[in-house]
Amino acid sequence: MIIKKKGIKKLIAASLIFAAFGIWVYTSLLGSYRKYSSGSSIKEVSLFARTAPSDQSYIDLWMLGLNDVIEDGRILYLTRDENFNFFPVTGDPVLRALWESNKDSSEYKEALLSVYYLLPFSFSRNLGRTDFTSLPGIDPSGIPPYLMKIYLLPIPDDTGFDISGAAFMAVPAESTLVFERLLRNLFILAWILFTIIFAVAVLSRDPITSYSVVFLFGIAIAFVAYPLLESFRLTFVQGGNFTLDVWKEAFRPRNLQALWGSIQLGMLTATVSTLIGFAFAFLIERTGVKAKKLIGSLATMPVISPPFSLSLSVILLFGNNGLITNQLLKLQNFTIYGLGGLVMVQTIGMFPIAFMSISSILKSIDSTMEDAALDLRATRLKTFFSITLPLSLPGILSAWLLVFSNSLADFANPLLLAGSYRVLSVEAYIIVTGRSNLGGGAALSLLLLMPTLTAFFIQRYWVGKKSVVTVTGKPSNRLAELATKPVRIALTVFVGLCLAFILSLYGTIVAGCFVKAWGIDYTFTLSNFNEALSRGWQSISNTVTLAAAATPIAGIIAMAAALIIVRQTFFGKRVLEVLLMTPFAIPGTLMGISYILAYNKPPLLLVGTAAIIVINYIVRELPVGLETGAANLRQIDKSIEEAAQDLGADMSKVFTSIVLPLIRPSFLTSMSYTFVRSMTAVSAVIFLISARWYHLTVQIYNFSENLRFGLASVLSTVLIIIVFSVFGLMQILVRDRGMTEKTISR
Repeated sequence: MIIKKKGIKKLIAASLIFAAFGIWVYTSLLGSYRKYSSGSSIKEVSLFARTAPSDQSYIDLWMLGLNDVIEDGRILYLTRDENFNFFPVTGDPVLRALWESNKDSSEYKEALLSVYYLLPFSFSRNLGRTDFTSLPGIDPSGIPPYLMKIYLLPIPDDTGFDISGAAFMAVPAESTLVFERLLRNLFILAWILFTIIFAVAVLSRDPITSYSVVFLFGIAIAFVAYPLLESFRLTFVQGGNFTLDVWKEAFRPRNLQALWGSIQLGMLTATVSTLIGFAFAFLIERTGVKAKKLIGSLATMPVISPPFSLSLSVILLFGNNGLITNQLLKLQNFTIYGLGGLVMVQTIGMFPIAFMSISSILKSIDSTMEDAALDLRATRLKTFFSITLPLSLPGILSAWLLVFSNSLADFANPLLLAGSYRVLSVEAYIIVTGRSNLGGGAALSLLLLMPTLTAFFIQRYWVGKKSVVTVTGKPSNRLAELATKPVRIALTVFVGLCLAFILSLYGTIVAGCFVKAWGIDYTFTLSNFNEALSRGWQSISNTVTLAAAATPIAGIIAMAAALIIVRQTFFGKRVLEVLLMTPFAIPGTLMGISYILAYNKPPLLLVGTAAIIVINYIVRELPVGLETGAANLRQIDKSIEEAAQDLGADMSKVFTSIVLPLIRPSFLTSMSYTFVRSMTAVSAVIFLISARWYHLTVQIYNFSENLRFGLASVLSTVLIIIVFSVFGLMQILVRDRGMTEKTISR
């Protein structure tokens, strides 16, 4: 982005004028609110004081009713003698100590004079914990952490013209302070936004790009950095005090062992998944195999179902009492629990991530160089290893990184299949749900960021040193067949075996729809459909609505972010990239906890609404679209966009007419992945749902946890049908212009 040096004076002047106007509005609103709040509060406590019984034997019972009127209110009852001297009789010991320590002060004498004339008195300042704990004989543990507003109120006698006593009351002032902080924060936010918007307008030569960068920074700060900082802060605060106990516990040897277990599992899963994903992608995109669409559709099935569905299928087929291991093969010492079973299940569930990422890269590679190598009599194997594989390495590394991060963040599969093998995500989940230790769970979850960010920086450093541009104009739509017939047959057989195994797992889910109790009673029944659909209809409707709202927004933001990250140079670029890529490294439990901590209070009170779930979907899956889009853009020569800009096209026109059509595979991958992950999300969503917005996967999880596998199977099947239907609709609505289609020639 190019910055204009002129206009700085305009910016400073406009910012100062807006600040002056804002301060005037802020002070006016604050003064009016304080006046209204003070008057309302005095009326409330005065009315309660007037209800005091004339018979002092009922005073204690009367004081108990204060909390029914004012939550967390405190009261001390005072009586007077003939000389108008007041003495505490009964009530709160903290207020008694406060009265005895200050009764001879000038303000308290003024309060007594006001009461003498039957007028309530409001003390000048709010009192906090330090004011009360300094009183003699007061236990600090009984002092509330919030500020209290103090009143002295007359209690009239039966005639109403004299007083029989007084009520010394303290009520929480937190609501007033919250409003004042909210008003102040809104003013500061408005001033910052105005300054940024005006600065872009008067200083930038490319306002659209500048506004886009500001918008992305806003998303990253508001929905990534801020929630994480709230969780990070929680790990250092216990009972309102700073402590390192949480981190001392987090770095105990057992937790470090679990961290290594997560890293080992992630590396194995990512490596195997990437190899399988590349085999699928190469067979579909770079060979003339038949039924490509069918193979691609079947390959994406594992990401369509909830993450624990495959684990349940594997346990039912290969567990200790599994259909295959126990009833068919009669195996005695075989166990599916542990590292081997986890790698198998996570590979099945996550290799589609690698497949979709690598597939879009292989489809976009211009085959001109491959044709040239073959024309120069290079062997197909040499052409593959010297041209095709190096050009696809950015996509392969991105796929490995995505699977690695997803494996680290996964807790549903390890929760069911880990056995004695320990991973950190399960430890964090157990601490949060089993021990209600949010700080400890957040600390363990934050540890998982270290290996993921390390892998991210290594991959970025390697890709930054390579040039992988292959699209420099209109890409060739002819593709030379690199795979020999034996290789193509071997790949086809391998892919076929993988798909057969996947279908057998999903066949277990479908079969579960029609039996009463899998493993116990295999009697055919249709009752599961009636019960599951009647109990799960609201969750189905909610889930589709929320996922449909998030999908296009996430897709467009991801591609725009990829364009800006790859093509533009600006201050803070690496920081923005790291922030946008961070969510896929965050365990779902940490994401849910962070959003609850950040958005369960003003000014963004979003917990319990549909907005917080949609935002979670967008932010959580944004890195996938950013990664695939960035890898795709690195293959496209920047001169194409520069030529359009030289002809007068602005950044938005370049994006919609040139960049988006060229990266259509990545765009579809981003939207597809966002939709399926939104439909099948569990870990973060389980913390964010409400009675109004219930999620289908949580419903399936609850059925599975209660061993209602038949009901869970029905809803899982419905979920698969919905996602495949949306996939088909998406292909129709976003038509391919043929820029990346290849005609195979042998």
